[in-house]
Amino acid sequence: MELDGISAIVTGGASGLGGATARALAAGGAKVTILDVRRDVAEATAAEIGGLAVTCDVADAAMGERAVRAAVQAHGPVRVLVNCAGIGSAGRILGRDGPLGLGAYERVIRVNLVGTFNMLRLAAAEMAVAAPLADGERGVIINTASVAAYEGQVGQAAYASSKAGVVGLTLPAAREFARYGVRVVAIAPGLFHTQMLASLPADIQQSLGDSVPFPQRFGRPEEYAALALHIIANPMLNGETIRLDGALRMAPR
Repeated sequence: MELDGISAIVTGGASGLGGATARALAAGGAKVTILDVRRDVAEATAAEIGGLAVTCDVADAAMGERAVRAAVQAHGPVRVLVNCAGIGSAGRILGRDGPLGLGAYERVIRVNLVGTFNMLRLAAAEMAVAAPLADGERGVIINTASVAAYEGQVGQAAYASSKAGVVGLTLPAAREFARYGVRVVAIAPGLFHTQMLASLPADIQQSLGDSVPFPQRFGRPEEYAALALHIIANPMLNGETIRLDGALRMAPR
């Protein structure tokens, strides 16, 4: 799919992986709508790229519907959705103070998995009724998983299972949407230089970067964005989760 002139939505698009992807899409000629709970940051990024910012909790059905409607009204039929909104939470299932609070687990599942599904279903509904492009394609949906889906560490039960759910969603959604010409692909990043990792002490950042076989560093958000753009451009990429991790395999701790 060619980017020029198409309508794209990026959740969590104010910064990090989503911010880099929003910038890359706009640079390629797409009309970008940024969804994020951080209104000020989202508006600043949207102003930078000439896009639209919409405040949205991706796991809220009504807010998601309003956000997609705003994107369609501003930029036309949605052709691309990149789901980058997500949160991380550390906590052992059985900690020093007893079992992990159910609310803490539910919050991560709600944002990372339910939120991904919510925006996927809403964008797919718009894509399915859009006019087909020259090759019969109507849209591309890219979800963000994680290597934690495969090698979740101790203390990552909530995060790992939420991302495993994203992996499990990818193939059945791609199979279901094939009749409409809508592709679904997931990216499973390893250690990337986002706000979450940047907040760690320098020595821990160095140690984590050194654990990546090659290149021996954190991934850059622009590298995630580059893969997202390639997925959009390559029509044979469908139903797959692509690891983007420098050959990293996470240790138990």
